Amino acid sequence: MDERAVAIETVEMHTGGEAVRIVTGGWPAIRGETILDKRRDARERLDRWRRLVMHEPRGHYDMYGVLPVEPDLPGADMAVLFIHNEGYSTMCGHAVIALGRFAVDTGIVPAVEPVTRVAIQCPCGLVEAEVAVRDGRAGAASFVSVPAFAAHLDRTVEVPGYGAVTLDVGYGGAFYAILPAARLGLSLTAPAARLVEAADAVSRAVRAALPIEHPVEADLGFLYGTILTDGGDGREAPTVNVCVFADREVDRSPTGSGVTARVALMRARGEIAPGETRRFRSIVGSEFTGAVEADTTLAGRPAVRVRVAGKAHYAGRATFTIEPDDPFPEGFLVR
Repeated sequence: MDERAVAIETVEMHTGGEAVRIVTGGWPAIRGETILDKRRDARERLDRWRRLVMHEPRGHYDMYGVLPVEPDLPGADMAVLFIHNEGYSTMCGHAVIALGRFAVDTGIVPAVEPVTRVAIQCPCGLVEAEVAVRDGRAGAASFVSVPAFAAHLDRTVEVPGYGAVTLDVGYGGAFYAILPAARLGLSLTAPAARLVEAADAVSRAVRAALPIEHPVEADLGFLYGTILTDGGDGREAPTVNVCVFADREVDRSPTGSGVTARVALMRARGEIAPGETRRFRSIVGSEFTGAVEADTTLAGRPAVRVRVAGKAHYAGRATFTIEPDDPFPEGFLVR
C-alpha cells in the first residue's frame, strides 16, 4: 500500500442506526470472474484495505461497509461485497435497503415513480430492491430475499456457561442461530456486554456442534452469528431481537438477513402465511417489517422468499487518507 496515494472516497449512510459505509472511489481493483471469486480475492489479497476503513481510527469495532464490484449476473444493476470488523459477509439486508436508495439517488438506476426496482447482486445471489420515489427523491425501500430456509429446528446444544440450550438455525442469505434470550437466563434489557457474551458463546457452540451447509454453494456454508429474541412473533407488537455477528459485532438495526431467517423459521413451523407481515425491532428501537413474499424451493428443499422493508438515511461523505508517518495505516480494534 502506497500511503501517499491512498484517498478512499465514501458515502456514509445508516439504516435503522446501523452504519453503511459505501466505498465510491480509491479502492484497488478486485479481481475474479464471479462475485464469490471477487470475495475471495478481496479477502486474500486486499484485506488490509478493509482493515483501513473498518477499524479504528477511521472506523470502529461495529463499523459496516459496502464495496461495489462489477456484476456477473445478467439483469443485475449493481453488485457488492459486504465488509465488517472480521471479514466479508454473504448478505446484508440493512445495506441493501441503503443501496436501493443510493442507486436511485446517484443515477445507477433511473428513478421511476412511484417505485423504482434495483437488482443487486450479493454474494448469496440476486436480491431485488424496490425503492419508493416521490418528486424524484428516493425514500423507504424493501427487498425480496434469496430463497431462505430452516437449517435446523429445535436442536439442543451444550453452551459453556449456560448448559443445554435449544435453538434453531435459519438461513436468510447468511446463517444464524436464533433463540429467545430467556433460554440463556437473560432479558434483552440486560447490558449489551452480557448479551454479546451470551450470543458469542452460542455461536461458538453451534459451530462446533452442528453442520452448517448451504445446499448449492459451499462458500455460503458458515454460521454468521446469533440472534437473541424476546420470544415474540411480531404479530400484535414488534418482536425485539439483538444480532451479534462476525467478531462479536452488534447490529443496531433489526438485521435484514436476520429478519429473513426468522420469517423462514416461522414459515417452516406454519406460524406465518404468505402475505402476512410481522414487525421486528432492534436494540436501539428501529424497526423493519418482514413478510412471506412466496413459497419456493432450493435444491429440492422447502424455502421461502421474504420481503423486508425499512428506511436508510444519509450521514455524510468522507475521504480517508494515510499520512506517511501514520503508525496505524491498517487500523486497530479496541473493545
